[in-house]
Amino acid sequence: MSPAYLRDPQAIYDASFEAIRHEGAGPLARLSEPEQALAIRLVHACGMVDILDDLVISPGAVAAGTAAIAAGAPILVDAEMVRHGIIARHLPADNAVICRLNDAGVAERAHAEGTTRSAAQVDLWTSDLDGAVVAIGNAPTALFRLLERLGEGAPRPALILGLPVGFVGAAESKAALELDPRGVPFVTLHGRRGGSAMASAAVNALAAGLRGGVA
Repeated sequence: MSPAYLRDPQAIYDASFEAIRHEGAGPLARLSEPEQALAIRLVHACGMVDILDDLVISPGAVAAGTAAIAAGAPILVDAEMVRHGIIARHLPADNAVICRLNDAGVAERAHAEGTTRSAAQVDLWTSDLDGAVVAIGNAPTALFRLLERLGEGAPRPALILGLPVGFVGAAESKAALELDPRGVPFVTLHGRRGGSAMASAAVNALAAGLRGGVA
């Protein structure tokens, strides 16, 4: 016989969030209520409560991201996986979710510059960057390039969700963001961990918090 298991979607969400609150009570207590909602969503996306010890949320970051999304700001993402993980019906202003990874000329630009397509697309974000929410969950090179562009005078986004994953450049790119975010509020995670699911979960948290639970 199959073991008994929860089937009701809302009950599963409720039990999951309660487990996160219980197991992560110490680190969560150091966060404001809106920051806790974001942190819980990130833990839920990866199943690892201990990321709370590595989570960095700059002052005002959640408020800045929430306000930008509420005002209809575009959401710029580094990977199609991030774009597809964002729950469109939770976006309050039918916000555009923009990924230029597969735009015409991006592969050629990347080849010519000796970089990744993820980094090359960042140069195509300029017209949408001012006041946007940037969610990077895959490519450290995209975060490095974004910081370079901001250093060159590119428009400032409202928030950077810097959550790239990997063994090469991920920890370093996030450390660079934390060291000098170029005056932009940010959320990041020390070390190698991150990922597209976490980046889209962060956007979903800003858009809807824990409202409704069921995706």
